Order: sequence, then structure tokens, then C-alpha cells
Amino acid sequence: MSDVPAESLRRRSEPPVPGTVRSFDPPSLASEALDNGLALRLAPRPGLPVVALSLVVEGGEAAVPSDRAGLGLVAGRSLQGGTRMRSGTELAEALEGLGTELHTRTGWDATTLTMTCVSDRLEEAAALLAEVVRFPSFPEGEVARVLEEHGAALRQRQMDPAGVAADAFLPLVYGTGVPYSRPLPGSWETLETFTRERIRTWVEERYRPEGGGLVVAGDVDPDAVRDLVGKHFGDWAGTAPSPAAVAAGAAQRARRVVVVDRPGAVQSELRIGHVGVPRTTPDFHALRVGNAILGGAFTSRLNLNLRERQGFTYGVRSRFAYRRGAGPFSISTAVSTEVTAPAVREAVGEAESLIEDGPTKREVEQAKEYLVGVFPLQFETSRQLAGRAAELLIYGLPEDEHVRFRDRIREVSEEDVHTVLRRHVRPDQFQILVAGDAASVVGPLEELDLGPVEVRSP
Repeated sequence: MSDVPAESLRRRSEPPVPGTVRSFDPPSLASEALDNGLALRLAPRPGLPVVALSLVVEGGEAAVPSDRAGLGLVAGRSLQGGTRMRSGTELAEALEGLGTELHTRTGWDATTLTMTCVSDRLEEAAALLAEVVRFPSFPEGEVARVLEEHGAALRQRQMDPAGVAADAFLPLVYGTGVPYSRPLPGSWETLETFTRERIRTWVEERYRPEGGGLVVAGDVDPDAVRDLVGKHFGDWAGTAPSPAAVAAGAAQRARRVVVVDRPGAVQSELRIGHVGVPRTTPDFHALRVGNAILGGAFTSRLNLNLRERQGFTYGVRSRFAYRRGAGPFSISTAVSTEVTAPAVREAVGEAESLIEDGPTKREVEQAKEYLVGVFPLQFETSRQLAGRAAELLIYGLPEDEHVRFRDRIREVSEEDVHTVLRRHVRPDQFQILVAGDAASVVGPLEELDLGPVEVRSP
């Protein structure tokens, strides 16, 4: 017999009860603009001795012509090559001396350059960030290195089943000419068109103060920050082109199944979805709750079905990719070849069931508790804080967006969730992409009668 008391065994068999959600107030932002049009956002947080600087410029991939796709990414990475004052090696040594790195991230809507440092090195970090952005040199050797690295990344993406599926899914969702119909990193064909001068021209046109913004977050004195920002960025001049609206038209609205043939593959990568919504949608908070119920949390309907009940996958998720334009809504997972069709059936069925019947009160309350509970984790470090503030600049959101987030989530009702899901998740328009062994999966997929089944080469 076990020596463990019966009461202890009973407690161990029951899941713990969630604790009370703690109060949390995101740091308030101080907003102003330099005379040159550069927006300045200060996020003081006393006691957090590491400071983050994030510079946002209008260098997003959505503004890149389709025949030069990937140029924004390559241009951002090329800034590491050196400045008019320092070689690439000297720049790396200067960053190392500050105990920091230059992180460049190019998305669809903007490019963000971020550095972190301890508070007493902020002046040096600001000066170095300004030097990198204002006076890049693009040495031929460094540009060649970046292009070679980018080509290697493209080659690796082509060999990755998830990359193949993601790239094949986009043109199913978006019509020809829509930037979102192509992979963010571009392709081999566009990479071959990149030259040092083309990269330089892109940076000179897009990396400008008017239309950009600088976020400084951490334990800083606001007055001192204003002085050093004015000193290093105040005489920077120029206006970036205004961001063009992305008309994110659908490739087609009728549901269909496309199989990208990977002969002999033991797994299938699944992508299911359609055109979604922009970040500025008024339905944002209700959609966050609804998506958490469908596939945005570990306890979602999709995960409880495909992972826990069926054992088809290690994990499945749904998401809205929020951008200035209407980014894609997608359900994604990987499953064994033999359960490909059942997994597609269950994923589509879960979406249809939620849209038809709506969520339960318990599901809505649990999703709200989850979103409210994990929200503070996005503000733990200075870099995270700067990143959240940069999002407000990129999407033109109110300065109190994060302050009001948890209250807005708590206000979401069952009816709200059902309404926005019916509006923005449309199973009858799902574009279903399967990257797998066509010989094994086409027949079972046709039996599902979800739409015409087409086979394509990678």
C-alpha cells in the first residue's frame, strides 16, 4: 500500500486553481517630436538600469517593389558593415565596448533598429546609433557578405518543409500584385538584382526622421534624454515617403485544397486560412479573445482536439498576422502523412463549429483570464518595453493603447466574440495548403469534399 495520504493524492489529481490576477500598469509614455519631424517616445522606468533605444523608420517590405522583394531586409542588415567614420570591424568593436549589439528587424511595415546599454552609457549608445543610421558606408565586401548570408538563408528556407508551406500558402490567399502574396525575405530572382548602390538608395530614401520615431525606455532622466537626442538626431533632415495603403485583395474566395508535392515525405505541413484584418481593426480585442479560444492558446479548441484527443500533432495554432494592411488569418500545424486528411477535417470542423455555435461563457472567461494574465510578461525588460512602444508608432495607435488593453479585454462578451469570429473567420473561403506526399494524401483529401484538389510542384 502507498504511504501517501489519500487527501494528498486527491489534491495531486486536481489541476491547481488559477490565482488572482495581479494589478499591472504599463509605464506611461511621454510623447513629443523634434523639429525635424522625428517622433520621440520616452518610457521611463526607475530601477531598470538597462536602457533600450529603438529607432523606427519607414523601411518596411510592403513598400518594396515586387521585383526587388527582400531589399528592405538586406538593407537593414547591411548597416552592420560600417559607417563613414568606422569600418565594420571598428563598428563591431565599438558595440562590444558598450556591451551591446545592433538588432535590426525589418517587417512588412517598418524597420526597427534597437540597442541596449546600461544607463550611464546612454550618451555613447545614442551617438553610435545615430552614426549607423545617418552615415552608413556599405563597403563592397560587407555588402557581398550580407548578400551571401541572405542567399544561404533562402536556400535553407527552400529545404525547410515549414518554409515551403508558408511560401506556397501566401499566393493562395492574396491576389497578384499584393505585397503580402510573396515571402518577406524575397527570392533568388530578386536577390540577384541587389547592388551596393540599390541598397544605399533605399536607405537614403527611407531612413529619414520625418515619418520615423525614436523610443527610449528604462531608468532615464527625461530631460537628459531630450538633450542627447537633440544633440545626435536634431540636425538629421529629410522626409520618408508616406506609407502606401496595401489593398490586400484575395486571390479567390471559393474554398479549395492545394497540395504541394513532396514525394516520400513522412509529414505534411498544413496551412489553412484567408485574408484577415489590419491591426487598426476596431474588433482587435474581441478577436484576440476569439482566436485564443480557437487556436491561440495551449487550451484552445484546435489544440485540445488535434493534439490531446486525436494525437495528430505536437501542436496546432491559429493566428491573425496584424499589419497596417489586412494580414493573413491562418491555422498551421504539421502532422504525419497518414493522418493528413483527418487533421484537415478536424481543423476545418473546429472552425465551423465555433463560427456556427459560438463560444461558451467558460471559454470566453478562460481566454480573457489568459490574455490578461500573460500581458505583463511583454513588459519585463527595457527592450520589450521599447518594442511595445515602437508598435504604437508603426501602427499609429493611441498612446494609452497598452494602458487600456486589459480593461478592453475584460469588457469583451460572448456575443462580441461570436460576432467578430463570424465576421472575420470564414471557413467557406478557406484556402487549404498541404505540403506533403501527393500520392498518399490526394485521395483522402478529395473524399473530404472541401473543394477542388490541385497538385503543384514545390
